[in-house]
Amino acid sequence: MDEIQLKEMQDEEMINNAFQELLDSYLATKHRKKIEIITKAFNFAKQAHKGVKRRSGEPYIMHPIAVAKIVCTEIGLGSTSICSALLHDVVEDTDYTVEDISNIFGPKIAQIVDGLTKISGGIFGDRASAQAENFKKLLLTMSDDIRVILIKIADRLHNMRTLGSMLPNKQYKIAGETLYIYAPLANRLGLNKIKTELEDLSFRYEHPEEYEQIEKKLAATQQERDSLFQEFTDPIRKELDKMGLQYEIKARIKSPYSIWTKMQTKHISFEEIYDILAVRIIFKPKDNQQELNECFNIYVSISKIYKPHPDRLRDWVSHPKANGYQALHVTLMSNRGQWIEVQIRSKRMDDVAEQGFAAHWKYKEGGGSEDEGELEKWLHTIKEILDDPQPDAMDLLDTIKLNLFASEIFVFTPKGEIKTMPQNSTALDFAFSIHTFLGSHCIGAKVNHKLVPLSHRLQSGDQVEILTSKAQRIQPSWVNFVSTAKAKAKILAIIKREQRIAQKEGEEILNEFFQKEDIEQTSINTEKLFRLHRMNTKEELLLALGQKTLVLGEEDRNVLKEKSNSTNWKKYLFPFGGSGNKQNKGKKIPEENKEEQKADENSIDRKKPIKLTEEAIQKNYIIADCCKPIPGDDVLGYIDDKNRIIIHKRQCPVAAKLKSSHGNRILAANWDTHKTLFFPVNILVKGIDNIGVLNQITQVISQQLNVNIHKLTIESNDGIFDGKIQLYVHDVNDVKTICNNLKKINEVKSVSRI
Repeated sequence: MDEIQLKEMQDEEMINNAFQELLDSYLATKHRKKIEIITKAFNFAKQAHKGVKRRSGEPYIMHPIAVAKIVCTEIGLGSTSICSALLHDVVEDTDYTVEDISNIFGPKIAQIVDGLTKISGGIFGDRASAQAENFKKLLLTMSDDIRVILIKIADRLHNMRTLGSMLPNKQYKIAGETLYIYAPLANRLGLNKIKTELEDLSFRYEHPEEYEQIEKKLAATQQERDSLFQEFTDPIRKELDKMGLQYEIKARIKSPYSIWTKMQTKHISFEEIYDILAVRIIFKPKDNQQELNECFNIYVSISKIYKPHPDRLRDWVSHPKANGYQALHVTLMSNRGQWIEVQIRSKRMDDVAEQGFAAHWKYKEGGGSEDEGELEKWLHTIKEILDDPQPDAMDLLDTIKLNLFASEIFVFTPKGEIKTMPQNSTALDFAFSIHTFLGSHCIGAKVNHKLVPLSHRLQSGDQVEILTSKAQRIQPSWVNFVSTAKAKAKILAIIKREQRIAQKEGEEILNEFFQKEDIEQTSINTEKLFRLHRMNTKEELLLALGQKTLVLGEEDRNVLKEKSNSTNWKKYLFPFGGSGNKQNKGKKIPEENKEEQKADENSIDRKKPIKLTEEAIQKNYIIADCCKPIPGDDVLGYIDDKNRIIIHKRQCPVAAKLKSSHGNRILAANWDTHKTLFFPVNILVKGIDNIGVLNQITQVISQQLNVNIHKLTIESNDGIFDGKIQLYVHDVNDVKTICNNLKKINEVKSVSRI
């Protein structure tokens, strides 16, 4: 037997074992056992993908089997979804069509496979417009059958688990897209476990060093956490045993991504995070009707053992989150003087928290069906967003994120009706959510009987009364502070309508002006006018005339009556020289080098990381102003519309959007600097105010470390000082040295780079 045949036999055995595992997992669920159709789908997909390998070298069919297994075991779906997962790449990658799938497996599976094919290849295409279209397709398909997005999330999870075989620039694209879209989507569908894994995997590929450091620190503090958990839960177990409950108590450890995010946003170190450990009590209710009461009974009994935090009781039992999540969260003071969060939930609530909406179907007979109303409400919001008139690609994404992925708040109408709104909603959003007329004539609101402006951000529990006036008109500035899709869409639609009316009036005014002055109305003459008034288009000119913000007069007449071939009229249009092109900022590139530089950039091998040497940084690359990366930071390159390469930090919010919308323009980048260039950084110092502290700080930076302080602002309040120092450093190691040396000053309590 030759080597090829041996390899084929090994592959065949691996494929059959993987499929058998899938069948065993399916047989262990409560679904009806439709083995035949699943086996049929497997054999069909296996034949269709025959001979094709993944990047990792394994047979391609291993990917659909793995996705089907996630769909079955981790999301809890049945045979229709398992078959669709096995077939999800067949239409895209082989000669089979959706009709073929429909004829063999029926219309339902074909519809899901069609939905998955439409949104394959990541959400986004090469161009931003294609990306918006694909995202719309994803949402439209999702509102037809939620299983499409659940299988898509399973597909993405398996891709993330096997991301190691991809090129670095592809890793950043896929990881960025996952963090920006898929993790929040999984969260909104209640797939908490999957959301956490997607975040951690993205973090691991984008920031490998930080990920490893946090993993090591978690491992090093494991023993200490175990003993705290044991000591804290022993008295709780005794109390629950007395109550005669069936229960289990688990330790919930904060994920590396959550820890890192908290370190970044709060500017604190790993050691300063006190909520790494939380405790989860999962009980089996004696009677389903008593489930809610038992949650509160457990809360009452454990708060006799430990003192609860007065402001940290979160009741998601009476008011479930929009994704169906239910639990009672209470924070207790342990005997070691540490606050520990305890989550109390029934077995049903725990399944819903881990598996999301799919778990509702499991408990349908048990009265879980009312939660499906939340899903319907969510899908209705999607349809509302898609009715938005032709949004720009990134606007659409932002709207989706604001409305679908935001935490929700509960507000009340004057009559006491409860309404769910996205977090950060304003009084104006609330007005539009009730009725367009109410929103467009809104002049203010009363929140909890106090007068507030339209831009007032609402809090959970607020009672809101909208005040209107017939004289009120929509203002363009409103778009800047509303956050819901409905309000934005209505405001923009009304503004556009009013602009069209104003442009028509402007056209009449312009025609009259040309007739009165007896000047020919040509496109050149019109261009002279809008250039004169520093405008870019004829439409801008017509709008200004219609809105009466511009009145044509003598200067316009003079410009138009200058002979067209004369260059005198240009002095009106371009008084600062040039010919209307935007002036180059900074150093001007000599003409002969322009083509050469572009050619260089076009010849970049996107498969290899670009090297950021001192010379390359000065000549070829631009350091992004939004995040100001310095050597040692995890970075990536982005090729912009002008073919320039911009260097961003990988966690920069702007880069997060770029990874999602223009993933194919992302380049992997590595620093290769040797401490010759200086880069600006800002350092935040906090501590106890004392005589001579400022002197000590400047001594450490300037004399000990010989670093140039560019800017220093310091404020002192009630014996505490806050200082912001801008320095020029070579790299991240310089920053670490400075921070460590500043921490040695007694009065300094925290130092962080911001």
